[in-house]
Amino acid sequence: MQVDVLNIKGAKTGRTLELPADIFETEPNDHVIYLAVKQYLAAQRQGTHKVKTRMEVKGSSKKLHKQKGTGGSRKGNIRNPLYKGGGTIFGPKPRGYDFKLNRKVKDLAKISALSYKAKANSILVVEDLQFKAPRTREMVTLLGGLKLTGKKALFVIPEYDDNLHLSLRNIPNLESSLLADVNTYDIVNAEVLVLTESAAKMFEAEEEEVKA
Repeated sequence: MQVDVLNIKGAKTGRTLELPADIFETEPNDHVIYLAVKQYLAAQRQGTHKVKTRMEVKGSSKKLHKQKGTGGSRKGNIRNPLYKGGGTIFGPKPRGYDFKLNRKVKDLAKISALSYKAKANSILVVEDLQFKAPRTREMVTLLGGLKLTGKKALFVIPEYDDNLHLSLRNIPNLESSLLADVNTYDIVNAEVLVLTESAAKMFEAEEEEVKA
């Protein structure tokens, strides 16, 4: 898959990059995308929900009345779940919702998501962004040049850049991620995937290593 490299104004630089077909032109697998997104969202849940059982609520542990001879039902103490203020039966307890996915499934899901973006022409490659200081205004101008204003976009960069991160963090619908950290949910959640030139070249390098 050949793509043009754009400058910060959205114009073609005359350079092109060849993105590997085995990543960006494969037949997408919807089910593995579903599994990867489900796992990501499940892992975000804190799972800190908790209710008190009859052993944890306040109240006397004294038996309310004798077992037999009252003509009424048998009763324990006031912390019985049947009474107001008593404990909760089978209530939620803290737990994790995350579940395991095999590495090959995760990789296939990411490749499938990238292939969908490529089919929809939702992948842009821009020359490397270099900010000497945090400049949100310059980032807004860049988005205008790339015609991404108001769109949900994900910038993929090869390594962390503090100035770039600070420049885009206050812009709605705009996120950044390291190439090594990008996941299926990030790709699916974005309308447009923006790769810096260095990040895109890393795909070429990986393909050459595999062929070697």
